[in-house]
Amino acid sequence: MNNSKHRFIAEQLHDKVLFMANTGIRPDEANWLEYRDVEIVEDDATGETILEIEVRGKRGVGFCKSTTGAVRPFERMVERNQPESTDRLFPVDHKKQFNRILEEQYLKFDRQGNRRTHYSLRHSYISFRLLEGADIYQIAKNCRTSVEMIEKHYAVHLKNNLDAAAINVRKPRK
Repeated sequence: MNNSKHRFIAEQLHDKVLFMANTGIRPDEANWLEYRDVEIVEDDATGETILEIEVRGKRGVGFCKSTTGAVRPFERMVERNQPESTDRLFPVDHKKQFNRILEEQYLKFDRQGNRRTHYSLRHSYISFRLLEGADIYQIAKNCRTSVEMIEKHYAVHLKNNLDAAAINVRKPRK
């Protein structure tokens, strides 16, 4: 394989990682995304430029609003790929390349010995949103999952970020 082919694959993987880590979409959802499913918009609530994504996945069609970090990777993919509207964003799975990089960088396993995968990017997105103080219900809606799933699989890692002042609120006594 020549250098330009290697570069192209590496750039695609790089943008896929950034896209997924800034949207929280599942790997299988990412594999089904077409360019027509993604729109760059100015978010009224925040004034930021984000992506609005129509997601097709295991639960049918859902919607996702990205962080600002997903916009530039998407723009680069559009510039690089010159796609038709029905072209897939990620026609290549990249699973082998992603796993090889994790292994080469000694990142395949986390501190608890859990294996990292493409799905870990969703975990990172949800954890980062929770750390920033986002509403767990809104995260669940945006990620097309339940609050219970987030509490069970993601929020468990955030125990050290509990705010005692917010937990131990008392009404003033008369």
